[in-house]
Amino acid sequence: MEKKLRPILPIQAEWSTPQLQEKIAVALEGSGAALSTLKLSVTEVEEDIALVVNTSGSTGDSKSIAISRAALIASTNASHKFLGATPGDTWSLLLPTTHIAGLNVIIRATALGTKVLDNRKVDNYQDADFISIVPTQLHKAVYEDSKLLEHLTAAEAVLVGGGPLDSNLRKLAERKHVKVVTTYGMTEMSGGCVYNNKPLEGVKFEVDNNSLIKINGPMMAMGYLSSDGTIKPFEKNGWFESSDLGEINSGLLKVIGRADEVIISGGEKISLPFVESQIKKIFPDVPLILFSIPDQLWGEKLCIGSIKNLSLEEIGSKLGPIYKPKSFFLFDEIPTTTIGKPDRMHAKNLALKLGTAN
Repeated sequence: MEKKLRPILPIQAEWSTPQLQEKIAVALEGSGAALSTLKLSVTEVEEDIALVVNTSGSTGDSKSIAISRAALIASTNASHKFLGATPGDTWSLLLPTTHIAGLNVIIRATALGTKVLDNRKVDNYQDADFISIVPTQLHKAVYEDSKLLEHLTAAEAVLVGGGPLDSNLRKLAERKHVKVVTTYGMTEMSGGCVYNNKPLEGVKFEVDNNSLIKINGPMMAMGYLSSDGTIKPFEKNGWFESSDLGEINSGLLKVIGRADEVIISGGEKISLPFVESQIKKIFPDVPLILFSIPDQLWGEKLCIGSIKNLSLEEIGSKLGPIYKPKSFFLFDEIPTTTIGKPDRMHAKNLALKLGTAN
């Protein structure tokens, strides 16, 4: 039996936020076109698809992920149940709508019957009940931007995801009365599905023999959309197998970092996010990034980049020789992806372009 199709439209940069919210609403309802974050080679997709979100893996390979109406609704309902959100509550948009996290903010506001409050590029923030941000935005609020901090403290909950959150930064934010909720997830699971290390309703997680996190739940996307419009499922035996390392203690999931963010330097396995978090304890108010570059002696040489000069000797004396970066690079700014995650590949390329360490 031939599957029913619906039209799909790429999200246009010139659409206003209210226009985008309206088009998302009809996409979820099923009465309008599905939406995609990039222009696709097809103009129609399976009827169940509401969103196609493009995501780039750590290797730079781009994937188009087809997400059903049912998955997005399950994700929204589970999030709101965890947060205790009720109709009429509001969401603040501080993330780009080219990614699932930003789109989810609009979907959640729509589910609560409210207009999303677009607080991007504004001088004065409109207070909201709930906010979703990435760790770099929390860092900015705590150390630089008092208006943003005030906006965060006014919310019932501030979801922080898209990358590892430094424990010291979280404590400092909470001391300043920001109600932080950490989130973990991926586009393949319609965004965040583990809040404060706990699974949302219907979500299950496991860790395999290689310490890789496996996850499933009703918000799992349909699969990867091929250029001809067919869907390639990514689940194996009902599970999505991530590239993230983790461990489970007392039913709580601790995310250690991406498997591809573990380097082998001088025969030692080193987790870049872990070492980064340890160095941030020494220099809590200094933006920095850990990465590696190929090296004849070390195999992969542990490097650090920052916008301020840092003492490698001080790092080595506090963390030991294994975790002491071998080279320091002074950057104009810390490379991040469009959603604010550390861009280690870009940092590596910048370092190679600079040629010599500082």
